[in-house]
Amino acid sequence: MLVVHHLNNSRSQRILWLLEELGAPYEIKFYQRDATTNLAPPELEAVHPLGKSPVITDQTSGGDDITIAESGAIVDYIQRTYGGGKLPVPAAGPDFEKYNEWLHYAEGSAMLPLMVNLYVMRLGEAGAPLHPRIQSEMANHLGYVEASLAGRDWLMGEFTAADAQMSFVGEVARAFGQAPTYPNIANWVARFQARPAYVRALEKGGAYNLGPQK
Repeated sequence: MLVVHHLNNSRSQRILWLLEELGAPYEIKFYQRDATTNLAPPELEAVHPLGKSPVITDQTSGGDDITIAESGAIVDYIQRTYGGGKLPVPAAGPDFEKYNEWLHYAEGSAMLPLMVNLYVMRLGEAGAPLHPRIQSEMANHLGYVEASLAGRDWLMGEFTAADAQMSFVGEVARAFGQAPTYPNIANWVARFQARPAYVRALEKGGAYNLGPQK
C-alpha cells in the first residue's frame, strides 16, 4: 500500500490531489509542523534522512520497499505505477519533453525565488537590499508560466499531472498578492481548485492556508 507522509500546510497536499485524480489506493500518515518554528517534526527523519515532506513509501510488485522524497520523482512514480491511463501523458516527442520539463521546473527553478521571498520577508528591513533581485526573478518565472497559460486552460492544453506538480507555484504566487498581475495564473488556480479531486484531497489532508489571497 502506498503511504503519503503528509505534513500539514505543505506541498504534500498536491500528492494527495494527484492520487485522488487517479482514484489510486493510498493511506495518509499525518505530521504536524512545530507551532513555534513552523518546521517539520523530527519524526519525518525516520522516514527519510532529509526529514521533509512530501515523501511516500510503497511496496513494489516484487515485494521491495521503496521510499521517494522528491516531488517530481513522486509524481512520475505515481503516474507510472498507478496512472492506469487515467491522466494523459504525452507520447514521445516535443510534447512529452515539455511535460517532463514542467515536472522538474516546479521545484528546480520556479519555487526558488518564491521561497527566498518568503524567508527574506521575515527579515524585515534587513532583507530590503535583496528585494529588487528577488522581485526580478519572481517576475521572470511567473511571467513564463503566465505566457504558457495564454489561450489554454491547462499547461499542456488538457489537464495532466504537470498541473498538479506546478500548482504550488500558482498558489504561493496568489498568496503573495500576484493574482492581479498574472490573470492567467489566477484563473488557472481557481480552475484547478474547483476540481472535485482537489476538493476531496483537501478534505482528507486537512487545513491548507498559504496566506492572504488578493
